[in-house]
Formats: sequence, C-alpha cells, structure tokens
Amino acid sequence: MFRKILIANRGEIACRVIKTARKLGIATVAVYSDADRDALHVKMADEAVHIGPAPSSQSYIVIDKILDAIRATGADAVHPGYGFLSENANFADALKDAGIAFIGPPVVAIEAMGDKITSKRIAAAASVSTVPGHMDLIEDADEAVRISSSIGYPVMIKASAGGGGKGMRIAWSDSEAREGFQSSRNEAKASFGDDRIFIEKFVTQPRHIEVQVLGDQHGNIVYLGERECSIQRRNQKVIEEAPSPFLDPVTRKAMGEQAVALARQVGYFSAGTVEFIVDGQKNFYFLEMNTRLQVEHPVTELITGLDLVEEMIRVAAGERLRMTQDDVKLNGWAIESRLYAEDPHRNFLPSIGRLARYQPPVEGRREDGTVVRNDTGVFEGGEISMYYDPMIAKLCAWAPDRNAAIDAMARALDDFEVEGIAHNLPFLSAVMGQQRFREGRLTTAYIQEEFPDGFQGVEPDDTQACLLAQIAVFVNRLAEQRAARISGALANHPRRIGEDWAVTLGNRQFVATALEESGHTLVSLDGREAVRVKSDWLPGRPHAHFLVGAENVGGKIAPSKSGWRLQWRGIDLVAIVRSPRAAQLARLMPVKAPPDTSKMLLCPMPGVITSLAVQVGDTVEAGQTLATVEAMKMENVLRAERLAVVKAIAAKAGASLAVDDLIMEFE
Repeated sequence: MFRKILIANRGEIACRVIKTARKLGIATVAVYSDADRDALHVKMADEAVHIGPAPSSQSYIVIDKILDAIRATGADAVHPGYGFLSENANFADALKDAGIAFIGPPVVAIEAMGDKITSKRIAAAASVSTVPGHMDLIEDADEAVRISSSIGYPVMIKASAGGGGKGMRIAWSDSEAREGFQSSRNEAKASFGDDRIFIEKFVTQPRHIEVQVLGDQHGNIVYLGERECSIQRRNQKVIEEAPSPFLDPVTRKAMGEQAVALARQVGYFSAGTVEFIVDGQKNFYFLEMNTRLQVEHPVTELITGLDLVEEMIRVAAGERLRMTQDDVKLNGWAIESRLYAEDPHRNFLPSIGRLARYQPPVEGRREDGTVVRNDTGVFEGGEISMYYDPMIAKLCAWAPDRNAAIDAMARALDDFEVEGIAHNLPFLSAVMGQQRFREGRLTTAYIQEEFPDGFQGVEPDDTQACLLAQIAVFVNRLAEQRAARISGALANHPRRIGEDWAVTLGNRQFVATALEESGHTLVSLDGREAVRVKSDWLPGRPHAHFLVGAENVGGKIAPSKSGWRLQWRGIDLVAIVRSPRAAQLARLMPVKAPPDTSKMLLCPMPGVITSLAVQVGDTVEAGQTLATVEAMKMENVLRAERLAVVKAIAAKAGASLAVDDLIMEFE
C-alpha cells in the first residue's frame, strides 16, 4: 500500500480523497494556487504545496508543477480527482516515467476513451450502439455548418477532449451551428488546452444514464449499476440519482454488459463511467467514457456500500477486486443535488463572493432510517472564486425507496443554510416538489421544459400559503414579545401585545388571531379553526424548525424592511404582519416604480468581458451579439433584445465586472 498520496486537484474532490486516505492510514499532500491558499483541502491535508497563480492554466493543469510538488514531498502515488489533469494521458505517462503510481486507468485507456472521436470508433468496432455523427475533426465554422446540415438538425457540437459540459452546444440551425462551433472551440481551448471539435446527432427527448465500472489490473471488471443524470443545465448535471427510475432489469443488464465489454476492449482498470443516451423506447447509445472518478459517484457508493476512492487506491496498488459481479447488490435509492454558486433567477449565471454563512445539514443516519451525506470543499467565511467550477457541495440522501429518498432530500435542502452568494438551493428544492420529477419523467431538457421562462421561484399553493402565514404570525408575535420585554424594562411598564393581525403573503391577504395557550401559540386564519404552532426559533436565528399542527417545517427566516423573509421548498417571499390599523393605512401608500434599465446592457454575472462585438453608433438587430462575458470557464454571449442604436460603451474588453455593472447604453 502507498505511504503518501498527492491529490492533483482542489475543492470538494480533494477533500473527498483525503478522507478515504486518512481512513486507510495514508498521508496526503494538497496542492494549491494563490486563490486557494486558505482552502479547505489545504487545511485538511498533511502537507500542502503552492503551485502558482489562480488561473488553472498556470497552476492545476501545469504538469511540471505537479511533478515538482511530488518530488518535494516524496509522494509515491497521485490521485487526480476529476477535471484538470484527471484524463490527461501525458500526465499519466509522466507519472509512469517518474515511477509514481497513478490512481486511475492505464495510459492506453485514457488515450482511447479520453478522446471522444477515437472512443466512438472503438465502441462501434466493439458492437456498442453509438449515436450517428461525424467523427472526423472539423476545421472551421463553415465546415461545421455543412456537416450539421448533412446530419440534420438538431446536432450536438462537442469538444473532443474533456467533459463536465464544457465545450458543448446544441444547434438547431445554420447560424447556431456557426456560433456554437466557435464558442465550443473557445471553451475547449480554455478548459482543456485542446480545441478539437466534432459533431453528432442530438437525440430528442433523451435521458442521460451512465454505468459505473470498476476493474483491477488482473482482468477483473464489474459494473456497479447505473446513475440517472438527466436534469442538466448548460449540459452540466444538477441532480443525479441511482438507480435510474426508467430502466428495467433487462435494460440495466444489457447496458452494464456493454459497458464492461467496452472497458475490457481497452484493457481498463480503476473506476470509470460509460455514459449512454437513452430514448423513450429504452434504446441506448454510447456517448462517451469518463476515465476517472465521476462527480456523482456518492450515489453509487450509497446504494452499493462501496468506497470507490478506496477501491481505486487498492487497484492502483495492484490488489484484486474484492467482489465479483454476483456480489454487486443495489440497496435502496440515493439522490445527489449539486449546490452551485449560481443564481437560478438569472438563468443560472455564476456568482462569486464570501460565504457569510455556510451550515450544511447534519450528516449521518436519521431517526427515520434515511441517510444524509454532504461532500464539500468550502467552509463558512471562505471565498468562492471566479477561477473555478461553481459547484461548492454535493448533498446526498439515501432511503429504502425513491419517494422516501426525495422526501429526505427535500428536508435536507430545507436545512441547508447559505448566505453571501447567489445559489441554487431554491431551485433544487423546487424540483423535489414537482410531480413530474416524483413520477420519474425525466429528460435532459427537463429544466427548459419545466421552466421555459426561467426559474422564477415557487408560488405557494393554498395549503402552503396558510402554513407560511401561520409561521409568520408566530415569528412576528415572538419578536414583539421580545421587544415588549426590552421596552417594558426600560420604561418600567409592560407593552401590550395585540392578538389580531393582518398578514400579507404575496398576493394573498389573511386576517389572523394569535393566542397563547400552555406555552404554545394558537394561530387562526380568516376565522378558521386555530392551529398550534411551536418552534425552536429565537429572534436573530436564520433557520428554524416549526411544528404547525402535525406538519414539520424546516426553513430559513430573516427580518426584512417590511416583514419577514421566508424560504422553504423553493418558495421565497416576504410575509408582512401588521396590526389591523397599520394594514388599513398601508393600502393608501403609493407603489414605488422600479428604475428603467430597458436602454442599458448590464453585466448579468461577475466575470471578464472577453470581447465587444459593436461600436458606438452601430445599429443592432434583435438577437445580434453585443458582447461576450466569461465566468467560471463558461462563455456567455449577450445579445440585443430589440432594434436599437448603441449610444455609449462603458466597459472595455478584458475588464472584470460585477453583477449589474453597465456595459453599454442604447438610444
């Protein structure tokens, strides 16, 4: 077994590897850039080595710097995590030449499967079902348009190297093919140092289902079930689960056996994933093979009881697999929700800043038998940088069946506290509450289909609105009681707390009565039967659990200028609780109009202006490209919404902008 492992990565996955290495009694070495000097993985490792500036192209993907760190620390093995150098054959080759064990597959497998064009040819030769497409490299945008037209729209334009949604675009027309080719090429170059592009047919109504394989250096290979990864935005996964709610045992076995056959074809060992696109008739097509540990590996671990990182380490050390295919049993259901530093209300654009509050739910087995797990690489007070992927945690829930797992995930999301940055927790909560998700009717277009106008939050139904109104009355009364005690102590006489209240909850109005009884608060809405409300909440706490009648509710709560901001199950609104007289007067107040920004192009996210496509005085048409902003390795094209003339340009190419910074004005 190894003495010391260097993790050639950062963030959540570096922390994940350190935990398993510690369990095995193996020392660990972290590497870090300027931006990660105070990162969690640096604090957790036994040693840490600085490897350069913040951009990954100057630190995490510079092979010589990783080799220098290995030599300086005496590490005898390297775990690459995912992303960065994890599928770089040159890196694996350099480690082999240096006599350092690579905790991953052989170089020949990385070369064969890491290149999407080569891998599809090998898969076809091995009689694995593949998607129709053009497997030769594409030189320029004109050729991309010709090929796309011949295949037939829609098509998927993809980077030959890498993964994680980088360098991928769906094109439905010649113009989209032309623009998508250039954007894919730019992202591929920036993310992987390889701008080769290919095109294949885009399967409509597809499901993204992948099979986990594990092999040793003695020719033993097994598959560990599948993961459903269909809920994606910008071709990057958001919610995953294992097993898939769509597959039957026959299809599962067929996909698993094809995955193993492909792995065997290239002499594969270590952990790897064979990805398939599956249509509505359960026809499946090989998409690619990821020759590394996948981001979503925890759900497979939760239903198999295996530690995949441990298995990778043992395989790299020359050990045989400790199980056969007959030993692999799938137990229960697991769901993973990726917490991203991005704003779902702004089309999931990235967010950066300091985590003013970061309190994940308690991990481990719950009283109801469910399990919560949170893989993370951040901590409260830490900084979310613009230089790396926006994922900051992976929240997982396990239960004996799918519905129970969804309920467990919903409760865990309710208990996850994040402040200081925009994040997608409300969106994740919203999906858990959707009937379509609960029924397992998923496709890779799920987000576009369910939120065609973008995510606007969840509108509470009548039952939820009543529940939140009752909580608001309880919270307001508790805050009033506290204020009364303070003012009464100062003025030397008690302040009376009213029993009658008017509650405004979005467009809903309630007349409420709140009475104290035996240490509880009885809240009645609109003359209906009173409901007992109890909670551990105290003024100033940002999160609380409430028992409203028989309903358990865990949610976020904070005072606002006019009331109480309540966040629960994707609902985010302000509840205003007033005395009847104050409510009567409030109806007479004029409504303040928002500022007019219709003649401005504002930066939708923190990022760098990589190009400006227009000049002052230009007339622009609706849909015309105005500027390109890059953030967290993703290129975002900003377009004109209508016919206009450019009046002024406030930003320059190369400038770093914050959210809502002015880029240009129109006449």
